[in-house]
Amino acid sequence: MIPTPKTIQIYLPGGDPRGLRVAEITTRIVQAIEVPRSLLGEFFKMPESNRVAVYYLIGEDEEGSGPMVYIGQTGDLRKRLAKHNSDKGFWERALVVISLTGSLTQTHALFLEWYSLQMMREAGRYTDNNGNSGSKPHTPAPLESDCIEIFETSSILLSTLGHPLFSPLVKQRQEENQVHQLYFCNGSGANGRGVYTPEGFVVLKGSTGRRENVPSIIGTATERTREKLLSSDVVTIDGATVTFEKDHLFPSPSAAAITLMGRSANGWLEWKTSEGQTLDELERQQTEEEQ
Repeated sequence: MIPTPKTIQIYLPGGDPRGLRVAEITTRIVQAIEVPRSLLGEFFKMPESNRVAVYYLIGEDEEGSGPMVYIGQTGDLRKRLAKHNSDKGFWERALVVISLTGSLTQTHALFLEWYSLQMMREAGRYTDNNGNSGSKPHTPAPLESDCIEIFETSSILLSTLGHPLFSPLVKQRQEENQVHQLYFCNGSGANGRGVYTPEGFVVLKGSTGRRENVPSIIGTATERTREKLLSSDVVTIDGATVTFEKDHLFPSPSAAAITLMGRSANGWLEWKTSEGQTLDELERQQTEEEQ
């Protein structure tokens, strides 16, 4: 589906942009509420906390190597979140999806919980804390259609709040019927493939790099950042080689190149197309020429 323009309203009940946040597309009935764990008590005072809901608990995984989510549904939101507050340690924020009209039923919620788990795992951004996702619940076709529409709205709202649970790191440019430009990083023991996206630079699954760090970065923040990633489940190590087991988003092209090569690098120049054009030539210089 090609994205279309939308108007999204975000309301701050406490006036703090890092506090409670309520998001909605102004023409739809679905509402997403972001609740910091420390403000659960404030949320419980809101009438929205007494609705049937699908919810997502967000935090870091136990090894600190990436985001983790627990997905659930309930007809007693206050009781369920209070229980998770006492028995789940990893999460820092709860994302709650409700219907403004109160039309979300337990049947909707069961399907949305199951469907959210499938879509979250397919996107591959977050590790899930759910374990077995179970089987698809029986849902009449008209109701399932409603659920898909609710899910699509929820996905947009959660991404707007900074939690793109269901968005793949690399997705097809459907409006152009083509994929992102592919870049390569070769040299210093690296054989990497990646794409430049609005969020940063994504190194693709199967890319390989050098395990060793050059002396000049040993003891620096660069080395510590690299070692943290190499000790995660994003990569596997086989002797002198590291292999990416999943697509991974880096904040910049340079961070991606440094991780692959184990040395300081200017990613704008290291990442090149198969024809030898640098990322700098195709992205930064071209942008300047268009101004």
